[in-house]
Amino acid sequence: MGAIDIHAHIVLEAAFGAAGRFGPELATDEQGVPFFRIGGYTMKPMNYRGSVFMDLAKRLDRMDADGIDVQLLSPNPLTMFHGIDAQDAIAFTRVHNDAMAAVVAQHPDRFLGGIALPMQDIDAALEELHRAVKELGLCAPYLGTDFGYEVDDPRLDDFYRELVSLDVPLFLHPASTDGVGKPPPRMGRFDLGLLVGYAYDETLAVAALVLGGVTERHPDLDICISHGGGVMPLLAEKFAFACNTRPWAPEHLRNGGFLEHLGRLWFDSHMDAQPALDLLVSTVGTDRVVFGTNYGGWDSGGSHARDPFTLSLTPNARRLLRLEPKE
Repeated sequence: MGAIDIHAHIVLEAAFGAAGRFGPELATDEQGVPFFRIGGYTMKPMNYRGSVFMDLAKRLDRMDADGIDVQLLSPNPLTMFHGIDAQDAIAFTRVHNDAMAAVVAQHPDRFLGGIALPMQDIDAALEELHRAVKELGLCAPYLGTDFGYEVDDPRLDDFYRELVSLDVPLFLHPASTDGVGKPPPRMGRFDLGLLVGYAYDETLAVAALVLGGVTERHPDLDICISHGGGVMPLLAEKFAFACNTRPWAPEHLRNGGFLEHLGRLWFDSHMDAQPALDLLVSTVGTDRVVFGTNYGGWDSGGSHARDPFTLSLTPNARRLLRLEPKE
C-alpha cells in the first residue's frame, strides 16, 4: 500500500464569488500583480492557477513522483468562512461541495473529498452534511478550529452524534482568517499567523475537546487535528498534572485519564521536524497518527511519502477514512 495524504488543500474555480461580497476572488491588480481576496483580506502576490492547488494534472503527476496513492482534498483554510454571514456561508459551502464532488468524480481512485459546512447555522450544517455524504459521496467534514464558539459547546452535540450515525470522521484545521479580515495584529508580522497562530488554535481545540468533555460524551466519534495537535504533545504532561490537581478537572480526566482521552483523538503527521513527530508518537502512540503534507504549500511534506514510517501509517488512514470493508 502506498501513502494516503489526509492534509491536501485544493482551490476550486467554481467556488470563486460564491460567498457574495466575501469572495473568494482570484484576480490581478492594475500593475499586473495577482492577488487572492477573502472578504477584507488580500494576499498579494498570490496566484493559485497553474499550481497543484488548481491544476489536477500537475497534482497527479506530482503525487505519482512523490509516491502518494490517495489524497483527501480539503478546503483552502482561507475560505473556511466560519465568521461570515450565515446565508453567504451556506451558499458558498453548497457550491464548494458540488465542485469538490465533481473533482473527485474525475479521479475516484486518487481523490477523496472533504466537506465544507456553514457552522454559523447548525441546522444548515446538518442539512448540508447529509447532502454531501448521501448525495455527493464526500467523505468527511474538514472545518476550522473556531466556529465563533468553542468546539465543546453543547450546541454541537447533535452534530457530533450525527457524524457517528453517518459513520464519517471530522477533520479540524485552523482557518487562516475568519473569512472577513486579517489575523489578530500580533500575528500579522513574520508569518506568525502560520508559525504560531495555527499551533495555538490547534492546541486550544484539543484542550476543548478533552477538557470540555467531547471525547467523554462521544466516545465513538473520530476527530483528527492537523499538525500533530499544535503544541499539545509538548504540554500533555502539564495538562495531565493539572487534571490531577486543579478543582475544575472532571473525575474521568484524573489519574491518567487526560492522556487516555487525548489518545482518543487522531493527529496528522505534518510537523516539519522529526523531533516534533517523535514527541507526538511518544505521547499518543502510532495507532491514531495519519500522514499529512499540506500539499503544494510553503512547508509541504510530500517528499516523505515513501518513508517507512509514513507507509506504516497507511492502515491508520484507511481505518479513519472508512476505506476498509465492513466486517
